[in-house]
Amino acid sequence: MAIPITVLDCDLLLYGRGHRTLDRFKLDDVTDDYLMSMYGFPRQFIYYLVELLGASLSRPTQRSRAISPETQILAALGFYTSGSFQTRMGDAIGISQASMSRCVANVTEALVERASQLIHFPADEAAIQSLKDEFYGLAGMPGVIGVADCIHVAIKAPNAEDLSYVNRKGLHSLNCLLVCDIRGALMAVETSWPGSLQDCAVLQRSSLTSQFETGMPKETWLLGDSSFFLRSWLLTPLHIPETPAEYRYNRAHSATHSVIEKTLRTLCCRFRCLDGSKGALQYSPEKSSHIILACCVLHNISLEHGMDVWSSPGTGPIEQPPAGEYEQMESLDLEADRIRQELILTHFS
Repeated sequence: MAIPITVLDCDLLLYGRGHRTLDRFKLDDVTDDYLMSMYGFPRQFIYYLVELLGASLSRPTQRSRAISPETQILAALGFYTSGSFQTRMGDAIGISQASMSRCVANVTEALVERASQLIHFPADEAAIQSLKDEFYGLAGMPGVIGVADCIHVAIKAPNAEDLSYVNRKGLHSLNCLLVCDIRGALMAVETSWPGSLQDCAVLQRSSLTSQFETGMPKETWLLGDSSFFLRSWLLTPLHIPETPAEYRYNRAHSATHSVIEKTLRTLCCRFRCLDGSKGALQYSPEKSSHIILACCVLHNISLEHGMDVWSSPGTGPIEQPPAGEYEQMESLDLEADRIRQELILTHFS
């Protein structure tokens, strides 16, 4: 006689029925060192996330025993900071790998819902002027309110093979555009661009371009490296400086732009799911994009809670495009070139 096979929920098999939520793991039962080593964040920060995301993570469920917000957040932090669904991570908080995956999805969406509240440019003139003053104090670049760069995050090949996600290394990736302030706080993040797009194309298609072309005051600039085209609102380095003033401009530009380079290294160091050391993100481009954005939101929240971006070790230099790749295109915007030359003469002569 055939024996009927019942598919059992692993969590239900382990923990049985009864309460609505599963409190498998208690923060108060472990040390701060343990939390930092396993989840990358201290106790009070995790408690804050529970308060911030708790309502979103306690939505009605058809499952007989929902996983508590605290456990969901620990599962997601474990994945973001380690880059893998390791068995020991699930064992530590008492859930299966399938439940780990659901937790990551839930927490990711809860963070993405808050992205616009936590990642944005300042709206008032006083805050904009404060950014300019801080950047000027760093290396003498006037009018700068942010530094921009792109970073590739490896993803698995989409189910429907799409060559638009294949980057110049032959790997599938998302090309992500980020802008930060002098503290490393992110003010703009776009994570959904396919890896085949060059940085300059990402910027051209981004909402950042329309925002700065229509909504920013004059003599307000972003800084970008030579992978971007020079624009009237985005200053790039000179490829071949000739005068002492141009050399001084390039040195100031490099020192200021290093803020975003260190921020990107810190982001990948803190959130190892982004650095490729555990392999590509095993999700669709859309879900991978949300995971990257969720990590960026967490990055900003951590800064607000005193976790200084500069306290984390770097993971090595951010790869730059081949030298001279954009040299021929730079001078096409004559107005942008005039603005840069005027700035050099005024501030670096």
